[in-house]
Amino acid sequence: MVEQSDSSSSTPTRIIAIANQKGGVGKTTTAINLATAMAATRAKVLVIDLDPQGNASTGLGIDRAARAINSYHVLIGEAPLAESVLDTEIPGLWLVPSGVDLSGAEIELVEAERRENRLREAIGTVSGYDYVLIDCPPSLNLLTLNALVAAHAVMVPLQCEFFALEGISHLVKTIELVRQAFNPTLELQGIVLTMFDKRNNLSDMVANDVRGYFGDKVYKTVIPRNVRISEAPSHGKPVLIYDVKSSGSEAYIHLASEVLKRERDIRAGV
Repeated sequence: MVEQSDSSSSTPTRIIAIANQKGGVGKTTTAINLATAMAATRAKVLVIDLDPQGNASTGLGIDRAARAINSYHVLIGEAPLAESVLDTEIPGLWLVPSGVDLSGAEIELVEAERRENRLREAIGTVSGYDYVLIDCPPSLNLLTLNALVAAHAVMVPLQCEFFALEGISHLVKTIELVRQAFNPTLELQGIVLTMFDKRNNLSDMVANDVRGYFGDKVYKTVIPRNVRISEAPSHGKPVLIYDVKSSGSEAYIHLASEVLKRERDIRAGV
């Protein structure tokens, strides 16, 4: 079981961006299932869907008709973040949905003042959450920049494939640039290996390479290839709700335990 969160109104909200410029690596799956597992510890968790595809919103069972006010309206200043927050079926878990208009937000924000700070300022207007998880789009654009400027830390889902290290090196450079220019406290919280196939030697090779390069930044938990993980979004549910006994669910429960331990260590200054 996931360890209980020390939830307290006096504890500042921790903001974690879940990012990878490559699509299809399990980023959204990680966002919604990690959030679900964290909420199960009695932590209050807000997921912000910052991907125009809106997969996190769909995966949490939010109908498109319910997304009239979404992250697009928050970024361009048409609505405060609090007005965009929706309840989910999961106790302790809320969502700011995405909308199709979000794909045009980058163009609209090009000449806007403090364009890279829009999300950080919006999150600063709400309270009562222990964690905010931001599901970023699969690109290093202005939406992702807003997430990195707003976040305290970045989690990177990394698919166990041949070009994994090549792609993540670019993201790490981007994180460093954002730290230097906009957000000096931003850190790499961790890397989670996804779509791990124990029958495939390549998965072991990639895992060993990534651990050799990033060391303890790589979580011990790996997310396996699992049919239940793939099926769950079509039912509008995280896999932990769809089939809690599946290997995918068990992996995300273990990952949440690791993340919460790292977060406690950060708060304690370890």
